[in-house]
Amino acid sequence: MTWNHPRGYDPMVACARLWQEKTGVAVHWEKRSLQDFETYPVEELARTYDLIVIDHPHVGQITRENCLVPLDVPEKAAEARALRVGSVGSSFSSYAWKGRQWALPIDAATQVQAYRPDLLEAAPPSRWEEVLALARRGQVLLPLRPPHSLMSFYTLAGNHGTPCAVDGDQLIPPHQGLVAFEALRTLVGLVPERCFEMDPIAVLEAMAVAGSSHVCAPLIYGYVSYAMAGFRESPIHFCNIPSASDKGPVGSALGGTGIAVSAFSASVRDAVDFAYWIASGDVQRSAYAGAGGQPGHAAAWEDERVNAATAHFYRATRATLDAAWVRPRHDGYMAFQQAASETINRGLLTGLPAATVIADLNRLFRESFRTR
Repeated sequence: MTWNHPRGYDPMVACARLWQEKTGVAVHWEKRSLQDFETYPVEELARTYDLIVIDHPHVGQITRENCLVPLDVPEKAAEARALRVGSVGSSFSSYAWKGRQWALPIDAATQVQAYRPDLLEAAPPSRWEEVLALARRGQVLLPLRPPHSLMSFYTLAGNHGTPCAVDGDQLIPPHQGLVAFEALRTLVGLVPERCFEMDPIAVLEAMAVAGSSHVCAPLIYGYVSYAMAGFRESPIHFCNIPSASDKGPVGSALGGTGIAVSAFSASVRDAVDFAYWIASGDVQRSAYAGAGGQPGHAAAWEDERVNAATAHFYRATRATLDAAWVRPRHDGYMAFQQAASETINRGLLTGLPAATVIADLNRLFRESFRTR
């Protein structure tokens, strides 16, 4: 099971075809919506599918549920070392939990900046003040549908040099939380209210139409498909996030996907073999990238042909990816992520004091360690 977008589905099908030619083992992929991908219980999927594409914040929950097979098995030790060294940013380590490796990175992503090169009068914004100037002219979109409002809050906190916590009694100290929330609120006040109903795909689709007036999405998960000539009416380019401080493109909330193997599978050995193969550098920079995937391996991110086919998507966003922040992953986090996103949106829509919003976020974070 994977997710329903050409970036998530097409490379899995293409690679499965090659795998069957290579080994005789057939792998059939199904897909679910992006919203389901972010929220649907992994345990339920594991009872139906042998191979599952997951998001790293699920690892604490799946460890308690014992629904996935750890992939750091002795016979794959050399391949695991190669993937650890070869993956970009924290992609590989984000799927490690309690001393075991629960998935292998096949898709690397983080919040980056998207822009229309044909509509921008100058280079894309490198400073937050430049983003606000574009927003005042009605030229900016920002995905705010949960969980993306929270992701932007995370990124702004990290970019100010005060990344959110992954454990402890509070998500963020009150003063630092106020700074990040007010920065977000200022931008949100300048973008269309329909952004609250938009995820990254909806924003990119709106930007890609020929008559769009929106030239920039400053914090959005990168989708390499939109940088490819012919994918949509107008290509979108991607680059590092604009800095809200003097620290450069740091602190972006890491995303991406990993491939995991169900503990209920009757074909664990075959599934593990396929997972390691599709995550390998040779496959990632050839068949996987060639079918429209967004690889998790540096061999693809540094490949000249892969970059040339994507308006240099990978080189232009690599600094942001390498400096990205890994979200909390404890058992209880996924429910917190939804509740925290709704809290942020309620605060933005109703004008709640920032202190109230941050206090609620910190309370929800504390409670997430006690709630299953």
